[in-house]
Amino acid sequence: MSERGSARADVLVVALPTTAGWRGAVPALANAISAAGARAAVVSAPPTREVRTFMATDLLQARAARTAAQVGIATHRPRAIVYASSTAALLAPQPGAIWFDAPAAANRPGRHGLWQRRVERRRMAQAPLLLPMARGALDSLDGAATASAVVLPVPVEPSGSPVARDVAAVAYAADAEKKGLAHILAAWREARRPGETLLVAGQPPGPLGEGAEGTGLLAPAEYRALLRRARVFVAAPRWEDYGIAQLEALADGCRLVTTPAPGPYPALGLARQLDPALVSDELARAIRAALDAPADDYPERAAVLLAPFRRASFEETVREQVLPRLLPS
Repeated sequence: MSERGSARADVLVVALPTTAGWRGAVPALANAISAAGARAAVVSAPPTREVRTFMATDLLQARAARTAAQVGIATHRPRAIVYASSTAALLAPQPGAIWFDAPAAANRPGRHGLWQRRVERRRMAQAPLLLPMARGALDSLDGAATASAVVLPVPVEPSGSPVARDVAAVAYAADAEKKGLAHILAAWREARRPGETLLVAGQPPGPLGEGAEGTGLLAPAEYRALLRRARVFVAAPRWEDYGIAQLEALADGCRLVTTPAPGPYPALGLARQLDPALVSDELARAIRAALDAPADDYPERAAVLLAPFRRASFEETVREQVLPRLLPS
């Protein structure tokens, strides 16, 4: 469990850093709160052991977040709390705002969310403010619970100067099943030409099939450097809670090829605006179209569409819409 300082805080952020996306998002929120002139503190739940079901996983993580919140509340005596993820809020010791990518109501169907969906409804109703990362994250929630909501996307910035695009394609698949790796590899075998390689971040180093290789788990700077070298980013998620990897790929100039996956998935709408031919269940054909596309203004148009996701917009939303609701004068 980690903490930032011990003086009384205006806002306590309770983090459940279970993914790389959340590990990057929470510091961005804390920094935006501080930049707006408020005092931010962060407490992070420790990792939990691996268990077999979503129900048990969410229970362990929610308990860890509750313990972290209790310590943070006692230490920092905050005026307001933000729980970073709906799971972090499930067993919350006191109500707070909830920043979430997708609720259990959407991504824990059937037996996977028997207890989470019920508890989540109560927590969402009690929350003084909901902070969905995308407007679509509200679709599965009761309308009354979403009356006080501010869309707060994770900020995404270009990672550096453009370099030679010497890598044909990149995918991210730390969770192979969730990210549809088998579908991606099958489509790549059909689409690729001799000499073209697909690099899959998050998979163990080594061959993954014809023309595909795993890169291992890369540090964030290494991963973003790889995106700057890639011509195409390929995605085929079974469900996309948010899709920070796709947004980062667009920010670093890749053409985004994706299946039309369900979920809030804001990058899907951007990809359709940029080139609808690259959004298709016929993934091999879309990959080939992206690789054969002539150089044009795709990266520049992507940069324009990403304006609401940039750090300046994120900080403005925190300053002008989030903090006034959390810390009324």
